[in-house]
Amino acid sequence: MKARTVANGVQLLGAVDWDRRLFDALIPLPDGTSYNAYLVQGSQATALLDTVNPPQAETLLGQLASLTRLDYIVAHHAEQDHSGTLPLLLAKYPEARVLCSAKARGMLIDLLEVPADRLQAVADGEKVSLGNKTLEFLHTPWQHWPETIMSYLPEDRVLFSCDLFGSHLATSDVFADEERVYEPAKRYFAEIMMPFRNIVEHNMEKVAGRDVAIIAPSHGPLYRRPRFIQDAYREWVAGGTKNLVALPYVSMHDSTRVMVDYLVSALVERGVGVAQFDLTATDPGKLAISLVDATTIVLGTPTVLTGPHPAAAAAAFLINALRAKARFLAVIGSYGWGGKTVEVLTAMLGNLKVETLPAVLAKGLPKAAEYAALDQLADAIASRHAAMAGNGTASA
Repeated sequence: MKARTVANGVQLLGAVDWDRRLFDALIPLPDGTSYNAYLVQGSQATALLDTVNPPQAETLLGQLASLTRLDYIVAHHAEQDHSGTLPLLLAKYPEARVLCSAKARGMLIDLLEVPADRLQAVADGEKVSLGNKTLEFLHTPWQHWPETIMSYLPEDRVLFSCDLFGSHLATSDVFADEERVYEPAKRYFAEIMMPFRNIVEHNMEKVAGRDVAIIAPSHGPLYRRPRFIQDAYREWVAGGTKNLVALPYVSMHDSTRVMVDYLVSALVERGVGVAQFDLTATDPGKLAISLVDATTIVLGTPTVLTGPHPAAAAAAFLINALRAKARFLAVIGSYGWGGKTVEVLTAMLGNLKVETLPAVLAKGLPKAAEYAALDQLADAIASRHAAMAGNGTASA
């Protein structure tokens, strides 16, 4: 795409990656993504804010073909999808200096072999004049790497927020269709920002004092109604959980599946919502989204040798890494002769601040005792959700 106007003297560059379906060999991209770069042209100097993922370098270079001088390149974030094209741009514009945080300076040298003499560290709150436009730099670490910064353009009230408020969403629109972007933005928060939600909250407070008309993230469309995404983030970061059980499971010979089906029915009868995920087919992003809201997580697994099925172990690793907001945890499943499935899974979930409810394990197919235990588990979950709703820490 050609450059598109954001504000007077501010253009959206970069690339829309319509067909990419996996990020970092880890994160599914059902809606593609974009790598946003922004050109800010002042009366005395010009700055490029971020670059693009290296495979899209020719797109960015084409957008800059008529630009004969570039004074600054702002590296908000050292990760390659933001900064990977820096070496090509520095070769094209020998006068350009890279503005970044002090921590990013070392990372750009290590990751991309950017020459040290081309890098200039900027302090938190430091301003750089482009003439009739000013870039103010805000240090916002752990959004989602430790070196991340944002830029604020007060003359046009634009906040260049880097990964914060982003979404993996390929679209031809410059500005967000709020209904369309909500789930991709929530998925992005769940997968990338949720482990750092306490720091996210602090950084949002830092931004709150500025008059912002447009939020321009590094992925996905821009927001010309900043309150939409800011309010959503406040809910995702600090809001209570919901009357929801996230139930990822895997089953080998149907014993665990039968138990899952029974528990889901029992929970629904008690007025508890359930998000159920077959781990052999689930998009991990959908599971991650549910973890933003779920008050309880129930992991369902058969026993493989003496421990959980590898798919259940992988789910536990993901849940632990994302630091899910859940308050309660339970394990259900089956075994053939024994094992330590519950001990292994609960040990993998040390980042969670949860009450562990009694596990329900069946030897082979569930029998009357296991069905009764599943009913008791459903009762325990329903009563805890009701108590949280009553004291305002979870929504009914």
